Amino acid sequence: MKKTISCIASLFIMSSLVSFAKKDIVDTAVGAGSFKTLVAAVKAAGLVDTLKGEGPFTVFAPTDEAFAKLPKGTVETLLKPENKKKLASILTYHVVAGKVKAKKAAKLDSAKTVNGAELSIKPSGKTLQINKSKVVKADIKTSNGIIHVIDAVLIPESKKVAGNTVDIIKQAINKGVPLFNSGNRSQTAAIYMKAGKEILEQCSSKTCAKSMKTIKTALKKASNEKSSTTQSWIMRDAFDKVLASSK
Repeated sequence: MKKTISCIASLFIMSSLVSFAKKDIVDTAVGAGSFKTLVAAVKAAGLVDTLKGEGPFTVFAPTDEAFAKLPKGTVETLLKPENKKKLASILTYHVVAGKVKAKKAAKLDSAKTVNGAELSIKPSGKTLQINKSKVVKADIKTSNGIIHVIDAVLIPESKKVAGNTVDIIKQAINKGVPLFNSGNRSQTAAIYMKAGKEILEQCSSKTCAKSMKTIKTALKKASNEKSSTTQSWIMRDAFDKVLASSK
């Protein structure tokens, strides 16, 4: 009788393990109970079907505590329907195509994410550092990939800054060209130089060093000019160079 009960218990445990192993990334995260915010974000971003797909994927999954470290109100803002695209961009920055186990990741310097931007990877003691976060639990197997648990949310800052720079330039050009063509050269110069200063304020040497140098040089040169026409052309030439390098 005891042997029968023991066998049944063993079969039940084996069945549970097989069932768990068949869970995909989303279901595994749901079952863990410590990724409620991540799961809510995946749903809000419309990425459930993607992460339940064939894959395989490697997901660097921030815990609820990791999301709680973000500035107050950040999560609530990101979950709003109007921020769906931005949220999806952040979440896909946590996903790498293929199965990348911790042992393999330790040999890499970086990895390209589904977002398109790259993550930096380096050993940190007995674990790995992904950007500024640390892997607190590695190699959680799922039916369509692997999960590495991290202690901080990854933000694709470089991509965000580059995008903002391009937007600022395009907006300035759209406003400036009609004014320039209609003879309002001083207004055009003012718009272009204001845009240049705005770029320098939101751009750091680590994320867009080349763009910053180009704009900074142009602003200095334009400031020494008395002709608004010349100022406009100097800034426009710098803008065109930055746009060309961002493609």
